[in-house]
Amino acid sequence: MQGKKVYQEQLFNSFRLSDRVPPTNFYRRLKEALNLDFLYDLTRGFYGSSGQKSIDPVVFFKLCLVGYLENIISDRKLIEHCSMRLDILYFIGYDIDEELPWHSTISRTRQLFPEDIFEAVFTKVFTLCVEAGMVSGHTQAIDSAPVKAN
Repeated sequence: MQGKKVYQEQLFNSFRLSDRVPPTNFYRRLKEALNLDFLYDLTRGFYGSSGQKSIDPVVFFKLCLVGYLENIISDRKLIEHCSMRLDILYFIGYDIDEELPWHSTISRTRQLFPEDIFEAVFTKVFTLCVEAGMVSGHTQAIDSAPVKAN
């Protein structure tokens, strides 16, 4: 007898995001390898002492890292992509029913920090990944294609 699946949303769910992301998942391993708490001290001087709370700098830099790793250059596409991926939500510390930051918040926060902050974060993240055994290698390959300048 042929079956037909009918989708029925449940009113209540018993769901834990951490149970849905396998131990071998890249973003789960990255979350375990990276302690980005140093960002609070590094970025404290760029925030005021009054007004609305801004995006957590750890969340911001994790979103930047996801954009780099997933080759996403649009902040709007980045937020859309992250909202659809359970492993990325787990990595950035959001639950499935939490609203992600607006794409414009990401853009404005990116303009807040100077280039040397991004370089310092990249260097530290790279070092943490090497120490965790996530990055290794002895061979370097370069692909080049000479293109006539316009």
